[in-house]
Amino acid sequence: MDKVILKPRREESILRFHPWVFSGAIAQITGHPAEGDMVGVYSADGKFLASGHYQIGSIAVRILSFDYDPAQVDFWTVMLSRALKLREAYGLAGSSVTTCYRLVHGEGDGLPGLIIDYYDGVCVLQAHSVGMFRAKGAICAALQEVYGPSLKAVYDKSSGTAPFKAGLELVDGYLYKAPGFEEDELTVLENGNKFLVNWTQGQKTGFFLDQRENRARVGALAAGRNVLNLFCYTGGFSIYALAGGAVHVDSVDSSKKAMDMVDRNVLLNGFSPEKHTSYCTDAIDFLKDIPEGKYDLMIVDPPAFAKHRGALKNALRAYQRLNAAAISKVAPGGFVFTFSCSQVVDKEAFALAVFSAAAETGRSVRILDRLNQPADHSVNIYHPEGEYLKGLLLYIE
Repeated sequence: MDKVILKPRREESILRFHPWVFSGAIAQITGHPAEGDMVGVYSADGKFLASGHYQIGSIAVRILSFDYDPAQVDFWTVMLSRALKLREAYGLAGSSVTTCYRLVHGEGDGLPGLIIDYYDGVCVLQAHSVGMFRAKGAICAALQEVYGPSLKAVYDKSSGTAPFKAGLELVDGYLYKAPGFEEDELTVLENGNKFLVNWTQGQKTGFFLDQRENRARVGALAAGRNVLNLFCYTGGFSIYALAGGAVHVDSVDSSKKAMDMVDRNVLLNGFSPEKHTSYCTDAIDFLKDIPEGKYDLMIVDPPAFAKHRGALKNALRAYQRLNAAAISKVAPGGFVFTFSCSQVVDKEAFALAVFSAAAETGRSVRILDRLNQPADHSVNIYHPEGEYLKGLLLYIE
């Protein structure tokens, strides 16, 4: 195993179990590791610290183990079994009312660079590093061992996430199919609500599992209200609002594929099409054009406005403009659920952007709750960067 040797006094973060080694902390590299190779990380005085996947960029090593020999034959099986055990303990895996969850959440499950979402027997894998992409065969084999005969398929959807380096052939496709399984789409349950998931054509792995608990909050407040779901994707919040007794729900997204899926999900759950309207248009433009007071519950859940720190300032301005528009338009006595999934936007910065938006409108605004990601999107206490989803529940007078 090639060695990554750190500069003096640059091992402190690793001793605190942070799972990244930054390139600026490295004094020298012995050998010639290719991107994705396993390397050992050593202090300046030669003490072994950790081992992980080597990569090119500001994050030079993603740590998989703080033990000397992480390359045990059963490493992947052990790690995936641990991840599944957590989901079982939390009541997700094996639930009769929820048949989809995140099995692996990168650093939160000790597997930096790897995402695996589970949809009623189908595991959809996304590699965010070359090391994880190269290990996908071993990961697939471990999934077969962990889930046994209940596993229907393993689908690799890394073409949009794995780095375009190291000569990778980034073509999505099945790593495993159980005999007789031919579907590219399934109906899953989330808190008893039905959703169609298409992992080959949908965004991300096919569904946004990180809003499960926040969708339930919307459902609990939706009775008797007119609801606007902006950036709705396949209508997760919309279905919960209808199930909660909303008078009417309008869903808005710029993707026609997503809006078609929303309409299918409304029918799948047995709701009258008269209680729901889909708008395939730009959500921000739609919000600008609506009359004040038409909606008394709004969900504002945009895609990430900032994917790197260089975009942070512009992202915060965008969050302020978007939330000012929502707060100004919602009816008195209405609720606004507003979110940011930009990892580089922390909770304090997002709250400040929403505060500035509220001040701009001059309305009375109260924070009723602070919202985040669910337990299957677990956060490693030594890697606070993993807490990417943040939200506020606002009451507007």
